[in-house]
Amino acid sequence: MEKKEIFRYIDHTLLKQEAKWEQIENLCKEGMEWGTASVCIPPSFVRQAAVFVEGKLPICTVIGFPNGYQTTAVKAFEANQAVKDGAAEIDMVINIGWVKEGRYEEILTEINAVKEACEGRLLKVIIETCLLTEAEKIALCDVVSRSDAEYIKTSTGFAGGGATLEDIQLFHRYVTGETKIKAAGGIKSVSDAEAFLAAGADRLGTSSLLSMLQKEI
Repeated sequence: MEKKEIFRYIDHTLLKQEAKWEQIENLCKEGMEWGTASVCIPPSFVRQAAVFVEGKLPICTVIGFPNGYQTTAVKAFEANQAVKDGAAEIDMVINIGWVKEGRYEEILTEINAVKEACEGRLLKVIIETCLLTEAEKIALCDVVSRSDAEYIKTSTGFAGGGATLEDIQLFHRYVTGETKIKAAGGIKSVSDAEAFLAAGADRLGTSSLLSMLQKEI
């Protein structure tokens, strides 16, 4: 794969608490200029960003972020509001406590409730791999594969760890059907991005990869 082709796999991301519109606007400009898959931004900026890009770039936002312990009703409301504001893609965080209690069917029910609230928009499910055992990751590959969501995603980037190559390889082994894979966090170089894509990732959530790629092409 040529390096310039990597842009189309990038969810160009800014989710820091102190993010300002000026930064979001610049993120959108970069996403449009370089043809990224989307920009991933806080929900409060979705409406403004959607107006700004005029349909030229998908707007992605996050739901139940970053901890995932909101109620299902709150997550579904958040997702539906984001869709009404113009979001084309939703990245939701599962309830990690439910994972630790083995409540996998409830996680499945919640994912599907949020997917319904998305009204046909793309849904990615963040499982926060850095907090999970290998057995829990494998179980969640099954849950997300059985759900109506399109993607399983590694990380928020806010829990002390991001994607690893081993996680992407594990996902690739255990997800089934048409479930796709998003690696987020932990992408520290262009070679990292290439390795994640080669291992089976379909999207890369990153705040820094675009600028790194610009220096290499």
